[in-house]
Amino acid sequence: MQEPAAATFGLCRRFGDVEALRSVDLEIERGEVYGFLGPNGAGKSTLIRIMCTLLVPSSGSAEVLGFDVVGDRHDVRLRIGVALQDVALDPKQTGNELLRLQGSLYGLSRSEIDQRIAEIRGLIDLGDALDRQISTYSGGMKRRLDLAAALVHNPEMLFLDEPTSGLDPISRLKVWNEIRRLNSEYGMTIFLTTQYLDEADELADRVGIIHQGSIVAEGTPEELKRSVGTDVVVVRLSNTSAATPDDLGRLPGVLSVERAGDEVQVAALDGAAVVGPIAVSFSERDVAVRDITLRTASLDDVFFDVTGARLESADSADILEEDRT
Repeated sequence: MQEPAAATFGLCRRFGDVEALRSVDLEIERGEVYGFLGPNGAGKSTLIRIMCTLLVPSSGSAEVLGFDVVGDRHDVRLRIGVALQDVALDPKQTGNELLRLQGSLYGLSRSEIDQRIAEIRGLIDLGDALDRQISTYSGGMKRRLDLAAALVHNPEMLFLDEPTSGLDPISRLKVWNEIRRLNSEYGMTIFLTTQYLDEADELADRVGIIHQGSIVAEGTPEELKRSVGTDVVVVRLSNTSAATPDDLGRLPGVLSVERAGDEVQVAALDGAAVVGPIAVSFSERDVAVRDITLRTASLDDVFFDVTGARLESADSADILEEDRT
């Protein structure tokens, strides 16, 4: 069995009397994108900083690429790339100068740095902007440059702490595309913390949900969404007196059929798979349909199910804010 890319064992981190992490057990497979989902202050940044050797655990242990994050921190640092939430770039440098400095710090030769920058230039979509001062960059460009700096030494594993926080929608999509490309084309293992539900749903092979320092749910996005409810296909009829086809309940995967006025609700295991057969059933009986809508469970539904709060409105006032440390 292949060794995991990263793992934690009973990991705890305390700041005074506050427990930021509470006995976290986690395993990240090689080649996967692992999304770590939770509100600000839930423990995401504390965990990623421990795994990147920037914090020492209070108890428990963690390994990255087979190396202990405390005893073998130098070996870990040589093999990972890190882009933390707060981008700290020298505005007087050009993007090219920053990448060259980063490469030299990792011991790359001039020719190796030239080759990596040539490869990265196309990957991060900055083009000629690499030759401009960083002070002229937009927020999205700075994020992508920070990602490039984390990739100069061709790491085996990449840690991204809320990489799209504060970005506009276009910049977010560009970062998403870069993450997908790094994983699909280079097989890079990526650990991604985020507070955005759509980001975790779009990018992650598996998702872990952290709440008040503990992992409260884990699985693929689809597994997690299936765990809290079924899909519902809602059919609105043009005529309230129209009959509901009696064969809807016998369609494969349909769990129940309910009617209220001009609305028919069909609960199904896989709503997308039954939308077509449902539409055909109404059409064959000449029942006029106004519209058909598929409602599926979301990761916010999962978060509410396991924590009792919605992610967007989760109150983290009673949770340690890691950024204060």
